[in-house]
Amino acid sequence: MKLLCLSNGHGEDAIALRILQHLQQHPSQPEIAALPLVGEGHAYRDHGIAIAGQVKRMPSGGFVYMDSRQLVRDLRGGLLQLTFKQLRVVKTWARQGGVILAVGDVVPLLFAWWSGAPYAFVGTARSEYYLRDEAGLLPRSSWFADRLERWSDSVFHPVDRWLMSRKRCRAVFPRDGLTAEYLRRRGINAFDLGNPMMDGLEPTKTLLGGRRVSSETLTIALLPGSRPPEAYENWQVIMQAIAAIVAAFPNKPVLFLGAIAPGLDLAPLQQTLQTQGWQLTATSTANQTYTLHPGLRAPRPQMILTQTAFADCLHQADFAIAMAGTATEQFVGLGKPAIIIPGQGPQFTPAFAEAQTRLLGASVILVKQPAQAATVLQSLLKDPDRLQLIAENGHRRMGTAGAAQRIAGKLMERFQRHD
Repeated sequence: MKLLCLSNGHGEDAIALRILQHLQQHPSQPEIAALPLVGEGHAYRDHGIAIAGQVKRMPSGGFVYMDSRQLVRDLRGGLLQLTFKQLRVVKTWARQGGVILAVGDVVPLLFAWWSGAPYAFVGTARSEYYLRDEAGLLPRSSWFADRLERWSDSVFHPVDRWLMSRKRCRAVFPRDGLTAEYLRRRGINAFDLGNPMMDGLEPTKTLLGGRRVSSETLTIALLPGSRPPEAYENWQVIMQAIAAIVAAFPNKPVLFLGAIAPGLDLAPLQQTLQTQGWQLTATSTANQTYTLHPGLRAPRPQMILTQTAFADCLHQADFAIAMAGTATEQFVGLGKPAIIIPGQGPQFTPAFAEAQTRLLGASVILVKQPAQAATVLQSLLKDPDRLQLIAENGHRRMGTAGAAQRIAGKLMERFQRHD
């Protein structure tokens, strides 16, 4: 069997890669290739997976749907020509008897249907939690937004559901159980096998040498996002929240864990730290430790910046200050609360942050001003019942680890059944 994987974004590439790696270990290992519709597919290339056609990084970085101006830039950058070439690739793949795995949103799903090949869909972008939870429909602050999103009675529009209900669509893997149940009630072959976002989060034990932080320490992960220059602007906002937290807990040890994406330059972050009184006190090949100026207070707050121990930051921290997409979801999936602050975008805008509160429910707390993060933390620490509800909510909405392996097994079963 020949399988072509279509994906449309950095996060989607990472999810698809996890599934493909398990397919490579299957006894009936298919011949695998990938075609990233956004970006250059470095995640695939770095793991030896062939790229099936032309790829190109567009100016928008994949955020066309958030800003019409980004679409204009992409069109000038050759988006239409690239799309036509990629459509020819999937059509050729189908003629050669291959199958297609689409990962992301309606765009790769539409490519998969148009190819004429049997296909399956991993829906990473949409969830019924955006519209409803287990108790029913969610209230919306805007009447227009309410009507716009509910007109089809689903986060998936009629076109999406039509594409998923075709006979050639052998399986759909939504990101959570609520969405899978909703799709099954509409005759779609949806399987609730978990969310691959929760895979690959095992700690490396390089952050603190395998030590756990003292239970007396307030440990907070910092998640500024992964795309420059937005992440640098988010860091400035997060630093305002840090200042308020330090002031609110004068007698408590506080440790901040900065989970910095490998693609970011540490220099702007370090400069901001230094201007606000943080001093570099230890460094290693992987991490840097900063301590707040000794004259300010005791115990002295500390911060570790790392670009190699992301999972360790998530596991060690009790709370997060977050201005990110996938990283916030992964933190919440571990059963922990995240305080989110709107930024200027292009990703983490006020609209994106509001949507994230619907997607993740009680596990995220949206504050309009960075300084409010301290008040939220004080409230959470006094409410263990709320923390327990947050833990249960996060596990329910994001699922357990191992989803990629489960999806790979089901994919082989569904495609082989129709050979």
